Amino acid sequence: MKVSGFTIARNVVRADYPLREAVFSVLPLCHEFIIAVGKSEDETLEYVRSFDDARIKIIETIWDDSLREGGRVLAQETDKAKAAVSSDSDWLFYIQADECLHEKYVSNVQNAMEKHVQNPKVEGLLFDYEHFYGSYDYTGDSRKWYRREVRIIRNRPDIFSYRDAQGFRKLPNEKLQVAHCNAEIFHYGWVKHPREQQQKQMQFHRMWHDDAYMQKHVESGEQFDYSGIDSLAKFEGTHPAVMKERIQRMNWSFDYDISNKKFSLKNRFLYFVEKLTGWRPGEYKNYELLK
Repeated sequence: MKVSGFTIARNVVRADYPLREAVFSVLPLCHEFIIAVGKSEDETLEYVRSFDDARIKIIETIWDDSLREGGRVLAQETDKAKAAVSSDSDWLFYIQADECLHEKYVSNVQNAMEKHVQNPKVEGLLFDYEHFYGSYDYTGDSRKWYRREVRIIRNRPDIFSYRDAQGFRKLPNEKLQVAHCNAEIFHYGWVKHPREQQQKQMQFHRMWHDDAYMQKHVESGEQFDYSGIDSLAKFEGTHPAVMKERIQRMNWSFDYDISNKKFSLKNRFLYFVEKLTGWRPGEYKNYELLK
């Protein structure tokens, strides 16, 4: 069984993405790893070239900024990275620049890939998610955060990155049939110094909206305001080992009263239904989970 990893990168230095940590968190499972580096306004290419591992291969790309609305350019770039993997790989592990796999899940993921590699009905593997917010001590626990997503797919040309590269589908436009791999992805996209978080928000929204929308809806300023979140929980677990140095470098403070729930009456009811039963009414799922 052969496994390739892939991801995309552009201006990740300026917005302080943990791309190195993301890549090295999944490298133990990969025979090669493709990074599609878009032409950047910072030192992203030099940063990626500093990753010292023979399995890592860099391709340089130009992003089509005319596809900025809806995040379509992210999917296009993801498909470029996917197209560069070895043709004889069985599975492809996609990781985004602000995600990490905890080392405690490596064996679970390996076992799941081996278990399903000969079963063509399984087109992808599904992961649970922890979304960190503000600092490494808090996670989002409301309905605004997606709970699961596909991060491992078959190496097939009919599978493509969907919408803004959150997940995948197969031609013509069908959801993948997936199995759960009993592992979790840690998402750190909302854990940065408020200055870098503001940079990230500006970059992100430019890939979704035109300039008129940006001026009207995206707050300007030097630092991001973390206080508007609706609900957080205290994280009691451990972080991936690859994140240790980054966590030790944390140079800002964030504290939150987890009893403070900023919900409408409807969302307060749905929140407690989910906490009591594990069921999320109306949950969007970009996949078909096999029984």
